[in-house]
Amino acid sequence: MKIIAMIPARMGSKRIPKKNIRLLAGKPLLQYAIENAVNSGAFDEVWVNSESEVIGELAKCCGVGFHKRPAELSGERATNNDFTREFLECHECDYLVMLNPTSPLIFPETVADFVSFVRDGKYDTVLSVVEEYAECFFCGKPINFSVDGKVNSQDLVPVVKVVWALTAWKRETFLRYASLGRCATFSGELGFFPIPFDQAVDIDTEAQWKLAEGILLARKMDNGGAEYWGEK
Repeated sequence: MKIIAMIPARMGSKRIPKKNIRLLAGKPLLQYAIENAVNSGAFDEVWVNSESEVIGELAKCCGVGFHKRPAELSGERATNNDFTREFLECHECDYLVMLNPTSPLIFPETVADFVSFVRDGKYDTVLSVVEEYAECFFCGKPINFSVDGKVNSQDLVPVVKVVWALTAWKRETFLRYASLGRCATFSGELGFFPIPFDQAVDIDTEAQWKLAEGILLARKMDNGGAEYWGEK
């Protein structure tokens, strides 16, 4: 089974200008995704998918492939469905795993576990999710608990939230859906892979940038032990 990684990275970004090459805790944001893909040891190939030659140079400096997407797929209106289809039409594989560069807090071990889950071959699409153990409402109605009685949070059925840090598609299924003019993002049989909350931060705003940078710095400072008031 051939599994390859694709990291989509446009240069054009309005909320955080040029975010993929902006330094986060000393490294370009895009470099985190590249290193996580490479260090996972889980892929036959790793590719950065971008319209930008500058981003392409960064990819080459990090030792991975550069797929230059067509200019018409470089704007804000280009969808995940569009640029993934174009990429898959150019690259043979059984499964494609997309690593989102705006999710830099993933560990390589998590990426490897995700790919192992994909290798089982049970699903056409695998989505990374966070399980929320909290009372949740939708359109004013409870969806995972009853208002008639309180349940401890650890006993709730979790709500599953898609976070897009990691996504996998079976190439054959994705292209079949796309050829029929259907959205292939959720094609075929769906699988869900939970990832820890602290690895699921998605950077789209300055506030989220600061949050991710704070977590990265905290990881560097972590001495492995908790301290408590009143104890020497």
